[in-house]
Amino acid sequence: MNVLLLGASGTIGQRIADELLARDHAVTGTSRSGEIDAVDGEDFEAVAVDATDADEIADAAADHDAVVSALGPSDDADLDILVEMADAVVDGVRAAETDRLLWVGGAGSLYVDEDTQFVETDAFPDELVPLAQAHIDAFEVVREADDVEWSYLAPPGIIEPGERTGEYRTAEGELVVDNEGDSYITAEDYAVALADELESGDEVHTHLGVGY
Repeated sequence: MNVLLLGASGTIGQRIADELLARDHAVTGTSRSGEIDAVDGEDFEAVAVDATDADEIADAAADHDAVVSALGPSDDADLDILVEMADAVVDGVRAAETDRLLWVGGAGSLYVDEDTQFVETDAFPDELVPLAQAHIDAFEVVREADDVEWSYLAPPGIIEPGERTGEYRTAEGELVVDNEGDSYITAEDYAVALADELESGDEVHTHLGVGY
């Protein structure tokens, strides 16, 4: 596949790029500056794209089979930019007629029981609630795009660089926890889960939790 990866310079974006390239997909990675030093390969191209500009996204997505968004706000950005980016990405995908969209979401949107999202629990850090809510608001934009073949993959409570084992579990709309109650995955194994979904297309229009 020929994949446009928005936010390829971030921690998760870099791992997704590496995983897709290892599977012989071609990847066009974007950042604000167009510089992505941590990813390399014959089938990788770095370009500058304003992720709040639907026209720029449409131009970048043209002739691509899928768009993967690993976008997130910079440290000094207004969190409302997540919704702005979601609007631009959905509109850009439509304009480019690239139907497949995979979105790297936030754990706060996942449910721990029938009526309670993770962000609403005492276990969720108070300082991360505004960011989690911004991710949830962006998810609403993606979820309403019925004409786009989207999948929203939300990580567990903790995601960080580590070992690629190739192992993971998923649950529709639910926070994934292990037998000890921990909610964790490495960024490398999250990238495996996303690449598997990109290739299979089994979970279109699905809010998917990923973890061990």
